[in-house]
Amino acid sequence: MRIFVAGGTGVLGRRLVPQLVARGHQVTATTTNADKLGLLERLGADGVVMDGLDAVSVGEAVAMARPDTMVHQMTAISGHPDIKHFDRWFATTNRLRLEGTDHLLTAAEAVGVSHVVAQSYGAWNGIRTGGWVKTEEDPLDPTSTGQGARAIRHLEEVVVRAGGAVLRYGAFYGPGATDDQVELVRRRQYPIIGDGGGHSSWVHLDDAATATVLAVEHQARGVFNIVDDEPAPAAEWLPHLAACAGAKPPMRIPVWLARLLAGKTAVTMMTEGRGFSNAKAKRELGWRLRHPSWRQGFKELT
Repeated sequence: MRIFVAGGTGVLGRRLVPQLVARGHQVTATTTNADKLGLLERLGADGVVMDGLDAVSVGEAVAMARPDTMVHQMTAISGHPDIKHFDRWFATTNRLRLEGTDHLLTAAEAVGVSHVVAQSYGAWNGIRTGGWVKTEEDPLDPTSTGQGARAIRHLEEVVVRAGGAVLRYGAFYGPGATDDQVELVRRRQYPIIGDGGGHSSWVHLDDAATATVLAVEHQARGVFNIVDDEPAPAAEWLPHLAACAGAKPPMRIPVWLARLLAGKTAVTMMTEGRGFSNAKAKRELGWRLRHPSWRQGFKELT
């Protein structure tokens, strides 16, 4: 197939493009930086500079590629994690999930693209009632009112309505994905909050890329959780990450102090977060993980 990857030089795009090429697909991938066109060429794609927030730029790039399938991987996450000011840290990514998604779908309709696969997020943000592990039948946390949550809801609604597939990736780890977090862990600036009972789901970049290839090739529709086999509480995965990084065990701080220092999102994630089940993706996409658990995968980070 002719596949258009919007966001081909991000941490996932760089793992996804080579897998698509290896499967015999013709890939056009985008970047916002002309200096990265050479990287896309080395990965086996035809590179194009595109501004996902500019409807004309998106329309021209898609019209030139005339793809059969489009993959939306556009994000703009940079700098040190700033969980306390989450919406500010994710401001451009939120716009890409709102405006950028709409631009891509408009361009897809204009040239007759038959299928769209889009990146969403499902790590700790499942509905905070009931059990610790959620399926695709469970909603994302409806109490989240920030711009990030609104952007994700919009992306999922419009992509599913267009007959596409939404992939709720767990928290990424792998080359380039967790460097900033590992550095915070080494500095003992990533504490466990309260009892650390909130669950998260993780996924290795290579496994996330493989799931994306399968969603493209199966012309998948609907929502899929793309996470590993072991949702786990922060009290388990964070000390293990520290040990793998050769760092001292993380400190513990009470909830009241964490609210002041790190904000509401961090407290929710570490004390009430819900992880996700990957059973549907395994069953319907035939997905098999090379890294079924973060326990082994974290050891490869350093």
